[in-house]
Order: sequence, then structure tokens, then C-alpha cells
Amino acid sequence: MKNLLSILLLSFCSVHSYAQLNVQMHHDFGKAAYGNELSNRPKWTATVENFTADKWGSTYFFVDANFADSKMESAYAEISRELRFWKAPLAVHVEYNGGLSGSAGSYNDAYLGGVAYNWASKDFSRTFSLQLLYKYLANQTVGTKHSWQTTMVWGIHFAKGLCTFSGYADLWHDNSVNGNLVFSSEPQFWFNLAALESVSDDFKLSVGTEVELCNNLVWTADGKNNRFYAIPTLAVKWQF
Repeated sequence: MKNLLSILLLSFCSVHSYAQLNVQMHHDFGKAAYGNELSNRPKWTATVENFTADKWGSTYFFVDANFADSKMESAYAEISRELRFWKAPLAVHVEYNGGLSGSAGSYNDAYLGGVAYNWASKDFSRTFSLQLLYKYLANQTVGTKHSWQTTMVWGIHFAKGLCTFSGYADLWHDNSVNGNLVFSSEPQFWFNLAALESVSDDFKLSVGTEVELCNNLVWTADGKNNRFYAIPTLAVKWQF
């Protein structure tokens, strides 16, 4: 999960420290959509996500914990830091990605660095970021460890704050897969209940959905990762 709903909004706000934390729970329909092909797919994913802005830039991280039946099967995390000491919308971006699996041990470790262009509308209801990054695939055993990645992040708030459409799209080079490219995107749609007149502003619950769109990324039960998938979830989120 890489749900960056308010990161760009906060990046354009005051240089004083500001933090935002949310927790999400997603029920995954991969098994229902693709049957035995994804019989190894976890049913539940819990996500903890945090963004903090300060006068030197911003820090973002999320941690996904994947559950099947009564145990946690794997965990994945990303942490990034953006530095900006100037008024231009360009920032220096550094990032680490990695995780642990009960069956495979450490996986997906990668180190990234590059630049990010950030934009927001005057009322901050629409935000956009484009990142151009060098990527080092630390655990790559087939093909080159040196790669690149482009990342696009967006957030759109509408209907007086009731609805949010947000997400990201990653594209990176990996010559160990078919076509040498990996694509991953997770658009999300949320209903923010606190925006309803009959609901307290302190009731920060959102209900919604996410669709994982990916190519050459998801591993099947028989050990392949060479096709496109569209995997939906039903989700709830609480923002602190």
C-alpha cells in the first residue's frame, strides 16, 4: 500500500512540523478473482502509514502486514525522505523498500534516490507528484542490480471532502522479468464519513476500496510473476 492522500498538501503548507497517521485494513479478493492461481494470496492486509513535514522537507513511511487465517505471513515497508531548502517545487528524494516473508525470508530490498516534482491546486483539493529515481535492487540474483523507477502520486478530494480518489503508479526496469519492466499501481476511493453533517468531525473513519493493478509483480502459487492482475479490496481507514 502506498496511499499518499495528503502528502503533497502538507508539503506546500507551513514549514512548522506537522504529522499525520492513519491505519487501514483491507480484505483482499485475489483468491476470489483468480482462484487457485492465487491460492497463496493473503486474505487481509493491515497498513500503518505516517507522513511528517518539517522545515527541512518531509518524511513518509508505511508498513503492510499480510495475514492468512490466524497468522501474519509477510510484511513490507517503504520509508522515504524529501529535502527542500528552497521555494521551487523540486525536492531531493531518497527511499528504502524492503520486507520479510515467513517462507522466503528477506525480499524486495531496494534503495532509491533522485528528484521529485510536487504540485498542488490553490485550495489543495488536487495534488500531484512525479518522481524520477535511480533504483538499486539489492537482492537481485538474475540480471542487473542497477535500475531506474518513475513514480506518480495523486490525490483528489471532492464533494465537500466526502470523497477522495488517490493513489500511485510505479514503473521500473528489471531485466529478470518478461519485457524488462515492472508496473504497480494502487488507486483508492474513499468515503470520508466525518464530512457528513450528521457525523462528528472527530469520527475519522473512511470506508472504500483499492484495486491493485500490476504486471510482472504478483507471484502465483506455482512460482510465476509474469502477467497482469487487477485485484480489488474492501477497506476501512481511521485517520489520527
